Amino acid sequence: MLLQRLNEYADRLGDILPAKYYRPKQIHWVLDLKEDGTGKLTDLRVSAKNRDQARIVPVPYVQRSGTKVPPYLLVDTAEFVLGVPKADKRIPPTKEAQEEATRRHAAYRELALLWAQGTKDSVGATALKSYFANGGPAGVKIPEDVQAKDTVAVMVGTRWLHDEPTVKTTWASIARERKSGSDDRSGLCLVCGTSGSLLATIPEPVKKGAVPTSGGSNEGQLVSINKAAQGRDGKIQLVNTPICHRCGGRAMAVLNHLLASDTNSRRFRDDGVMVWWTRQAGDDSAMALLFGNAPDPADVAHLIDSINNRPTPHAGERVDDDEFHALTLGLNNARLVVRDWIDIPLTGLKATVAAWYQDHGVYDGWTGTTRYVPLWLLALCCGRAQDGRYAKDSAPHGLEAELVHSALRGTPPPARTLPLLLQRIHADQQIDTARIALLRLVLNRSSNPKDHVMPTLDDTCREPSYLCGRLFFVLEDIQSTALPNLNTTLRDKYFRTAATAPGTTLTNLHVDATAHLKRLRRDNKKAAASLERRLGELFAMVSDDIPRHLTPVQQGRFVIGYEHERAAKWDRIRRAKEKGQATGEEQ
Repeated sequence: MLLQRLNEYADRLGDILPAKYYRPKQIHWVLDLKEDGTGKLTDLRVSAKNRDQARIVPVPYVQRSGTKVPPYLLVDTAEFVLGVPKADKRIPPTKEAQEEATRRHAAYRELALLWAQGTKDSVGATALKSYFANGGPAGVKIPEDVQAKDTVAVMVGTRWLHDEPTVKTTWASIARERKSGSDDRSGLCLVCGTSGSLLATIPEPVKKGAVPTSGGSNEGQLVSINKAAQGRDGKIQLVNTPICHRCGGRAMAVLNHLLASDTNSRRFRDDGVMVWWTRQAGDDSAMALLFGNAPDPADVAHLIDSINNRPTPHAGERVDDDEFHALTLGLNNARLVVRDWIDIPLTGLKATVAAWYQDHGVYDGWTGTTRYVPLWLLALCCGRAQDGRYAKDSAPHGLEAELVHSALRGTPPPARTLPLLLQRIHADQQIDTARIALLRLVLNRSSNPKDHVMPTLDDTCREPSYLCGRLFFVLEDIQSTALPNLNTTLRDKYFRTAATAPGTTLTNLHVDATAHLKRLRRDNKKAAASLERRLGELFAMVSDDIPRHLTPVQQGRFVIGYEHERAAKWDRIRRAKEKGQATGEEQ
């Protein structure tokens, strides 16, 4: 299924993909040849700061391994193209290294001449034959800083030699022969369902570094069996996974194309990567919204409205039949690990992303708007908070990828999310939009409907832990209003104990609030009356049923109740301010 979808996408990409058995690669040196075969080396290397200026072009490529590796056609390392041996910077090359460089250059020369001698009416082929006739690298000045691993390409005039159509045809034939194996099997391809020559191994791995990993970067194979114990009936390579040359090459070319894309891939902070695409040229802007650094509330509201609004009678005639595909990959040694595969209608993607934002939006009483949090920040808020910000790379390992899975499948966040989040809230006392959003998400996606919470203050809710959270904020508000210049607030000292064991804590704080209210009656009678009335109402609702201890879910409700009461206060202040301004304008 996966390889089929990748091949379908290849049909859409068309000429955007490299030629068969070609891969984009950085060119370090160019062997510039004239028609008479004379040439020089041109340096195309760039510094690490200027990587965006590197010359990267599609060149002949198939995976090769072992010690006696064969050459690529025309574009290869300096060891093949120029016979430069591998050597340490401080130690001259060994005799064995020099002999291997000589062997590799001879194989490169033989392969290059195979193409040149079989090509007529080509200025490039003529120049290449003359170059080798004149001694090849012996007639070129090779700078001392050329390293054996540097990539060298050949250019005649202003044209890359490997771009000539005859080179592509010749290389495709050579690559097919190498990847068919010694038995050159034929049979039915599992991907396209047609009969033809089958691959012995996948011709192209995932490019090194394309899949982030904490275990060391390496190339990765999507399908690979190299030990008899791993294969059915002891068969290795692709014997039990028949894939034709066209499907195998195109699937890996598309996968590498997606991994290099800035718009269709997401590299996770710790390890792993997600790529996605649509079967047709559908609108997948929901993914850009999901992974954006600051979701636009207007865009989110439009997406939610488009899903929630009742469709018109003619909507059924305009149903989008496009499909959305997403692939999450990890890397284990040189093997790709498929961690998740999503294959859903495009309308399903929009619905799940809309539900994701609807389930975690946080009402901001100060502005009267709903705020939405980027997915990466929802993962990071389970990390350490320092000076009002989250410590870089402190998010729990793998949590971001797990939240992506939850967002795209419409499932609850992983079970570890709530304990991790509560632990950090209790440890650093930071309660902000990101943490409230993640709490709302966890509770709203609970299998128990009683856990679901409203986006704003719910005066009808009589759930004890929710009321305890509201009550704690009112007690804190009484203290901060009566003593505005305190260095240590009620939340700093008692929030953790109140959220875990509210019975004793809230009762004691309620007694302590008497002194603060007495002071307020003297200094601010209006505030005292309002706060005393609110405290009395809440305590009357919960006084006979204050829990002694709260479970993690109840602690989550406590924090939500605290936040809702706080947002309601700022909402009242904002509305009163707006009303006062409006009255002043009327006068």
